[in-house]
Amino acid sequence: MPYSLDQLNAMAEADFVAALGPAFEETPAIAAQVWPLRPFTSVADLHQRMVAVVRTMAPADQLALINAHPDLGTRVAMAEASVSEQSNAGLTSLTAEEYHQFQALNQQYKVKFGFPFILAVAGHTKTSILENFMGRLRNSTDVEMTTALLAIEEIALARLNSWINPD
Repeated sequence: MPYSLDQLNAMAEADFVAALGPAFEETPAIAAQVWPLRPFTSVADLHQRMVAVVRTMAPADQLALINAHPDLGTRVAMAEASVSEQSNAGLTSLTAEEYHQFQALNQQYKVKFGFPFILAVAGHTKTSILENFMGRLRNSTDVEMTTALLAIEEIALARLNSWINPD
């Protein structure tokens, strides 16, 4: 990495899926479904086609995509892109007290909604992430499912923009 659009458009399916499968948190089926739609004219074009796949997924598949995301501030193994994103937001250097606060909020959120809290953490700090956590715990499950999917789209766009050089 990084790739050019020309390289991605010329890739065999397996290579394309390996390169872009992690954009939607280790859900390579999304990349596989857009591969036949090449050529892509821009990162935005590629992203929109991937988003269209997500938006037409069955609710159970959307929930599986949401559940593929790690808890924020966790210390478990996660995708390389997630590690980088969480590190940039300061979530890999939490104090013991902050770590326990994040774990408690992650658990509370999962109990209420049945899936992990998802936020595109780019540009956020530990404090703003905690504020989002607490505010979103007041939402309904339907609102949170929609919010999680929109956050996933935002995360994927940021990943694609970091992996693909504009031509």
